[in-house]
Amino acid sequence: MIAFLNGKFLPGQEAFISINDRGFLLGDGLFETIRVARGRPFRMAQHLERLMRGLDLFKLAPGFSAREMQGYAAELIRLNSLDEGVLRLTVSRGSGERGYSVRGQQVPTVALTLHELPAPATDEPLQWSLVTSPYRLPASDGVGGIKSISRALNVLARAEAEARGADEALLLNTNGEAAEAAGGNLFWIYREQVCTVPTGRGVLPGITRAVVLEICQNLGLATNKRVIKPEMLRNAEGLFITNSALGIVPVAAFDGEPVAPSPLVDQIANAYDALLQNE
Repeated sequence: MIAFLNGKFLPGQEAFISINDRGFLLGDGLFETIRVARGRPFRMAQHLERLMRGLDLFKLAPGFSAREMQGYAAELIRLNSLDEGVLRLTVSRGSGERGYSVRGQQVPTVALTLHELPAPATDEPLQWSLVTSPYRLPASDGVGGIKSISRALNVLARAEAEARGADEALLLNTNGEAAEAAGGNLFWIYREQVCTVPTGRGVLPGITRAVVLEICQNLGLATNKRVIKPEMLRNAEGLFITNSALGIVPVAAFDGEPVAPSPLVDQIANAYDALLQNE
């Protein structure tokens, strides 16, 4: 695969960053994961809007405008001839002196890479088993609203879930409320409403999450943003996870108990797939 690094297109095996890069040393940076469908990055403008909010919070100027990054992404997709896949956009503060101070750190690292879509484990439709993680997200934290490359809790939660034989982890916030999955946002169906956790509760405002809420509005489906304790999710009439790479992933089991399939989840997933193909 060809990669983009700091203004240049290079073979992936030649695209290196410094050992002193603050993204590597401190997780000092941001990233976006963007679905590529029919050779085009899906909802890239929304991803870039979130990235720009994060860059503003980090006081980090990437050196490229959002329009330029869209152009680089299009050229990277063309060079790799990849019609379906995943685009990763990473911005770090770049190389710097040891320590936490950001003074003098003025040359960021900007990378774009392309990846194949995750291969399904079986021929069966994708669905996940979900378990509650012991790790907790801060219930109120400005950094939680942006996609920092510091993802230690997510990594630990997913590893712990896999060790327990599950596919994905449900992270709670420090109030003991359901927040999000290690790799996506949480939705559940209750009394014909499509529910999700409001932002500001340890929840990343996911782009696919926003698309699902848009789909529900277009389909005339009632939505509800509400807090919920994990034990109350057992009363849900359907559960699903959203993320940019996989879209809509139904949950078939939660903490070892089966979750009944919901026709509303299928309806939303079909509408999402149609958007991927038609936008």
